[in-house]
Amino acid sequence: MSSETVNSTPDKRRTLLIVEDDPALQKQMRWAFDACDAVVADDRESAITQLRKHEPAVVTMDLGLPPAPDDVSEGFRLLREILALAPDTKVIVLTGQHDRENAVKAVGLGAYDFFAKPFEPELLNLTIDRAFRMHDLQKENARLAALEGSPLSGLLTRDPGMLKICRTIEKLASASVTVALLGESGTGKEILARGLHALSPRARERFVAINCAAIPDALLESELFGYEKGAFTGAVKQTLGKIETAHGGTLFLDEIGDLPMALQAKLLRFLQERRIERVGGREEIPVDVRIVCATHRDLKAQIQAGNFREDLYYRLAEIVIEIPPLRDREGDATLLAHAFAQRFARDNGRRTPMLADDALSAIEAHAWPGNVRELENCMKRAVIMADGDCITAADLGLEAPDEDLEHLNLRAVRDQAERNAVLKVIARTNGNIARAAEILGISRPSLYDLLGRFGLKKENGS
Repeated sequence: MSSETVNSTPDKRRTLLIVEDDPALQKQMRWAFDACDAVVADDRESAITQLRKHEPAVVTMDLGLPPAPDDVSEGFRLLREILALAPDTKVIVLTGQHDRENAVKAVGLGAYDFFAKPFEPELLNLTIDRAFRMHDLQKENARLAALEGSPLSGLLTRDPGMLKICRTIEKLASASVTVALLGESGTGKEILARGLHALSPRARERFVAINCAAIPDALLESELFGYEKGAFTGAVKQTLGKIETAHGGTLFLDEIGDLPMALQAKLLRFLQERRIERVGGREEIPVDVRIVCATHRDLKAQIQAGNFREDLYYRLAEIVIEIPPLRDREGDATLLAHAFAQRFARDNGRRTPMLADDALSAIEAHAWPGNVRELENCMKRAVIMADGDCITAADLGLEAPDEDLEHLNLRAVRDQAERNAVLKVIARTNGNIARAAEILGISRPSLYDLLGRFGLKKENGS
């Protein structure tokens, strides 16, 4: 699986096209949106030229453009041309204070959003940032869709930790080792197990899964090992168990932490000898199968409590992969939310709904104790129940957090990140300015400037 991710960090300056025929307002907007590389155009033709040259992800445009600034026809013509040339571009239309009719028409044509003049730069900045993020997510979705043929295509992620796990799965696929997947419920353990099988030399044989927690203890032994005719009441014919059924392929033991102690001993014996005996049988049957197991339980704590055999743990956990919960995967919740919205809208014959700002904020703030499975169910319900083409926090059944706009200011975020980096490196180098500047990739005078700006005193000489 490719490790490429969309770089949406503040360090990567992205291009914003500003279409505005008022030179004073052009200047004001370039200053207000200095976090982007702003390019400007003052009419339709120059806007199309800039669009072709810079391919901006986001465009802000006034509907009133020369040669008739009081008429919106030229603006609508430009909007249609932008969306035809670059359909993924997010266009934010600026309209007159009381011109809601044209604003709604622009959104109907495909504009991302609209703002009334005069606008508050801070609020428009937030909308621009949201538009960039939406563009990034859609670009990432398209990249992931291109990987549809990959065995791991069912796992959508842009989180570096999860992408590293995917690369680990690819490496382990051809190795003859038992793999234990540890993580909370709903984190994607079975998808990774299926990927491990599909990428392995055993891919042409069966992938057999059994949930050890979902089957009563009295039945679990016969489900795993099979039984002979007459082994117990109701055993009217010889029946193969899951282990034997998976011969030549992969057996996925889900929730292995719930396996009863009596069966733990029998499973350990199979792992040691690679032979089984069916219930009621005396013949030892060789089985060639790869074992992949998973659990949401802490197996080492289970061992300490006397509920899990330590010798079995080391047989099962030749390679351990710990899967992070959704709340620790940066950006994945919103990425998955958009993907689920598209899928469930398609399944229900509906137009793909937009996620409102309060919905995105609520998704980002929620802890998702049920992880991807909880988010999937939440989005399915919201797509079905939402009125119109916009999903709100209320549709999700979540409470939108109160966002402090000051904390969303990009300058403040960059300053804090720079301050933290300088503090960390100065501490690591014990105040050696020359070494610190080298690690930070800046000159010594620049580092002195940062120390002064952040009020940090240099206590040790270089």
